[in-house]
Amino acid sequence: MRRRTFLAGILAGSADPRLALAQRRSGPLPVIGFLHSLTHQAVAKRVPAFHQGLREAGYDDGRDFKIEYRWAEGRYDRLPGLARELVDRQVSVIVAGSTVAAVAAKAATSQLPIVFAGVGGDPVKLGLVSSFNRPGGNVTGFTILTATLGTKRLEILTEMAPAASTIGALVNPSNPNSEVTLRELPKAAATLGRKLVFSPVRSAADVSPALQALVDQKVEALLVDADPSFMTYLKQISSLAAKHAWPAIFEFRDFPDAGGLMSYGPNNNDTYRQAGGYVARILRGESPADLPVQAPTRYEMIINLRTARAIGITVPPMLLARADEVIE
Repeated sequence: MRRRTFLAGILAGSADPRLALAQRRSGPLPVIGFLHSLTHQAVAKRVPAFHQGLREAGYDDGRDFKIEYRWAEGRYDRLPGLARELVDRQVSVIVAGSTVAAVAAKAATSQLPIVFAGVGGDPVKLGLVSSFNRPGGNVTGFTILTATLGTKRLEILTEMAPAASTIGALVNPSNPNSEVTLRELPKAAATLGRKLVFSPVRSAADVSPALQALVDQKVEALLVDADPSFMTYLKQISSLAAKHAWPAIFEFRDFPDAGGLMSYGPNNNDTYRQAGGYVARILRGESPADLPVQAPTRYEMIINLRTARAIGITVPPMLLARADEVIE
């Protein structure tokens, strides 16, 4: 009887994730490959959120896993090589922090698990997964669907600046998601009775000429498209927008935090935290094919009231009432 009780205790204990984690700690630590299209500085708030998700699942850096980072520093052409480095390193799982990073990781391996965080477009149309509910391969993750929010941001911008007849839009044609922007935004602008002027930015060298082109076109407001590279140029963009008194809107709150006027989009820090939870589940043995792709359930609007005053804009009361946060 004692022997049966003892064996039952062992079997019950083996199902305890804390015991399984302790057993794993006795062997080599799994390595997480973290692939991003930007610099570490540009996404400095995202990485701690990712670690938080892992900690909430019982995983601590240096004790339960190691991370190898690969930063493309805004040069998207470097991503395929960096993804192959992680595959050759035989990491346990690859975390892809943007659409272009996810596409590069998917092209580099069909075997290693991949968790994407911050994919701005439809992951099914991008060929990353078979469906949201059943990804079906080695890839899953969290999409923020910001590419489809361009028209919503344009509507909000026209509410903020109802007199602006010509609106400039910064877009990166190298991003697969730009196809949606280039197709849908002109339709929305026409419906709203606005003239839309696109200015392309493919690299850091394009930023100043692209902004000057909008100045030359006498735009009266600015929409910054959903591309991760624009995170690197936040201060430059917000400075020029302030100089020309342009009402401007971005996808993430990083823009109003940096002095820009407003943003509308998902909380991307939360997306990275959730991605940490998925990585933990994969390290415990679950398959990406069985982990559904998730999308945000809410979006937030942030308005920098100090910037509004500085550029002489009176924020409409209805817009102010709808804001999730106002920076005074």
